[in-house]
Amino acid sequence: MREGGRAGGRISMSTKIVIANRIHGPELARLQAVGEVVMNPDDQPWTREALLAHCRDADAVMVFMTETIDAAFLDACPSVRIVAGALKGYNNIDVAACSARGIVVTIVPDLLTDPTAELAIGLMIAVARNIGPGDRDIRDGSFQGWRPKYYGGSVQGARVGVLGAGAVGQAIMRMLAGFSCDLKYMDKRPLPAAQDVLLNARAADLDDILATADFIVLALHLMPSTQHLVDDGFLARMKPGSYLINPARGSLVDEAAVARALARGHLAGYAADTFEMEDWTRADRPRRIHPDLLASENTVLTPHIGSAVGRVRQAIERSAADSIIAVCGGAVPDTAVNAEDLHQEA
Repeated sequence: MREGGRAGGRISMSTKIVIANRIHGPELARLQAVGEVVMNPDDQPWTREALLAHCRDADAVMVFMTETIDAAFLDACPSVRIVAGALKGYNNIDVAACSARGIVVTIVPDLLTDPTAELAIGLMIAVARNIGPGDRDIRDGSFQGWRPKYYGGSVQGARVGVLGAGAVGQAIMRMLAGFSCDLKYMDKRPLPAAQDVLLNARAADLDDILATADFIVLALHLMPSTQHLVDDGFLARMKPGSYLINPARGSLVDEAAVARALARGHLAGYAADTFEMEDWTRADRPRRIHPDLLASENTVLTPHIGSAVGRVRQAIERSAADSIIAVCGGAVPDTAVNAEDLHQEA
């Protein structure tokens, strides 16, 4: 801790807080009331070098998915006491390295769930009903009135397989209730029977889901075992003419394999809000979205807007700010993912 940091559980005005991406004014003002705040004012993330320069004497840093917090970063920034993630998935933060140094890591576990699930439903409808190509026809002047084209699929009454029955997966199934879907899900820990009844869903194995589902929706965390889960073999096992929806993490999918499945007509459509190029912790990540996905008429691609609801983003920032204020005041907030490890280190 820097001299003049925390004393007796009170926040010193010499506390330095770094915010790695632009946030809403009310949350910025709250943090400015308790310390010196340095915020990235631009839409572009800071470079690694710029982030390090700002954080070398920081007590707290609010990070997003664009920042990598590893041991080298922590060694260069010895004053940091909290890494507050304005995010839910946090594989860009080395939690073990933080815990070993007594640094609190916090996330926002619940606020992103419903907006992400809502977008997943939107992607399902958009790709199945050819909303993207139809919109382009209107805008380029091709439309001359009804024609017998753009016949697609429908979410109503479809067989849907959700891979991952965590908070987002369950929210997707809950929101599909009004579409009379036949719902199956796969998770390493099946839900209690009462929850299955509530969601009108049932657990199934992957082979069953792939062979029968009209839509596969990914709701999994990214980890070594799930990176490129969707590869050529996975896609070949999917029901011909089905749709793949990815509102989760880009690297769950081998985008080149998806492009090949679309080109040969085995996959009817692919809709995604996340892309391999965004997984900055992957040294081998692609640096752009696969061009064949961009060229395909059978894709709907959105720019990672799963949580981009104004009131939700501000609530996410408020939660991260609350965590910073708590830690700078001597407390460990409920949003800490390593509270138990910190206790053991102590």
